[in-house]
Amino acid sequence: MKPFKNLSAVFTTLALTLPLALVSCGEDEKTDAADLATLTIMAPLLSGDAAAPAVDGEMHKAVEALSGKKLEITWVPNSNYGDRMNVTLASDKLPEVMVVQGKLPAFVQSAQAGAFWDLTGKLDAYPNLKAENKQVELNSSINGQVFGVYRRRDPMRAAVLVRKDWLTKLGLSMPETVDDLYKVAKAFTENDPDGNGKKDTYGLIVPKWPGVYATASPYDVIETWFGAPNGWGERNGKLVPGFDTPEFLEANRFVKKMITEGLVNPDFATLDSAKWDTPFFTGKGGIIIDVSSRGGVQLRLFKEKDPANYGSFVDMTGNLTGPDGKKHSYPTVGYNGFLAISKQSVPTETELKDVLTVLNKLSSKEGQILLNNGFEGKNFTVQEGYALGKSATDPAIKTVTNDVMSFAQIGTATNGYLAYIALPAGQAEKEQYEKRVKFHKADEASAVPNPAQAIVSKTQVAKGAQLDQIIADARIKFLAGQIDEAGLKAEIQRWYSQGGQQIVDEMNEQYAKIKK
Repeated sequence: MKPFKNLSAVFTTLALTLPLALVSCGEDEKTDAADLATLTIMAPLLSGDAAAPAVDGEMHKAVEALSGKKLEITWVPNSNYGDRMNVTLASDKLPEVMVVQGKLPAFVQSAQAGAFWDLTGKLDAYPNLKAENKQVELNSSINGQVFGVYRRRDPMRAAVLVRKDWLTKLGLSMPETVDDLYKVAKAFTENDPDGNGKKDTYGLIVPKWPGVYATASPYDVIETWFGAPNGWGERNGKLVPGFDTPEFLEANRFVKKMITEGLVNPDFATLDSAKWDTPFFTGKGGIIIDVSSRGGVQLRLFKEKDPANYGSFVDMTGNLTGPDGKKHSYPTVGYNGFLAISKQSVPTETELKDVLTVLNKLSSKEGQILLNNGFEGKNFTVQEGYALGKSATDPAIKTVTNDVMSFAQIGTATNGYLAYIALPAGQAEKEQYEKRVKFHKADEASAVPNPAQAIVSKTQVAKGAQLDQIIADARIKFLAGQIDEAGLKAEIQRWYSQGGQQIVDEMNEQYAKIKK
């Protein structure tokens, strides 16, 4: 999604239009019968060059039949969705339901001004909209207020990928602790795991991370394993940034030791993240800390190279136990945007309940299968509890497949994912998937939430990315030996002096209100 452009103009327009929009939301309006018959939605179109779902198409009609409504959906190309959302927010005609892809400034301002329904406490009355994970619902809120039905994503994704064939050759087991990680990385570097008689391998592969601090980099994950907060944490009743804790320093001393000893790829500060898979696949490095779906990417690469034995090259586990003997697991935020309901277009409680009833139907098992899989027997069949897609050479099946990709964007699965998962391509893929599900489920019990996810700080919105870059750059310089620990601490203080302290103050002001 493109970044917002000319935010000041957007905010100025919103300031002018929102009061007008809110004037129409009095307490005693009559319910509009036409509104109850039709549901207007704005959603992103992700299907590349494929056309938007046709109004007379099979998927559109099936969703209308399930919802009991006529649907008027504005499909906006994802590449332009942010800009289009800004324009729509500043207009006097909002759709009844809008897919919002995150807590973006223009949406936050309009929601706090009253342009969208506050759904806090209302969703529990709808079994398919009631949050399966209350922490994720809180994460999706704005200072504790829920302004949308969140779109569920896996709450746990962190994983450690290891060259299985190297473990076998050296007689090693999969790492379970950070100490094990170090030992395996050292063995992969020094004990000739590829058997070529040369010392030309290393243990851990880390790319130049494209995000700033607390954006799920391998460094962020390792810091959490060491007991550092996940971005932000509560210490003595107050929120503190994770990088200003002893555990953060301890974790980075650990990583620096690995780098100094040559256990990490020497180009860790410059390796293009798009080429992260290459050293693992080509046998230069043996460990990747990333999301578990990367395991599937590696399996596909090895399958092309060695179809008979591809399952013997990749193994995977979840979060590792820290030096304190406890597991502190790195979670995701658990959602990818939400469906927000306009108070301008849905002015009464009666109409709000009607819209929520529709969303509740779409998140039922039947609704989730329709939105995520399509039509059993037509574009997919069920095999061993998985969905097996049919060949898309038939134009009708190809159309349904593309339409499903689009309609999935208005699904929420807030109550848990109930649709079918795609059938793994082979036995190795199936075993990897089942293993991944198992360790992710186990890691949920030790997840370390970020208590600041629910909080919107004005200074964080305005300056947070630039300030957090200070920390990300300082961390890399420390790991590379360009600054010492005193220099790292000085950069942390610079973060505070250039606006970080204001962020801390604003975060804690809102946090105190949420905790009440």
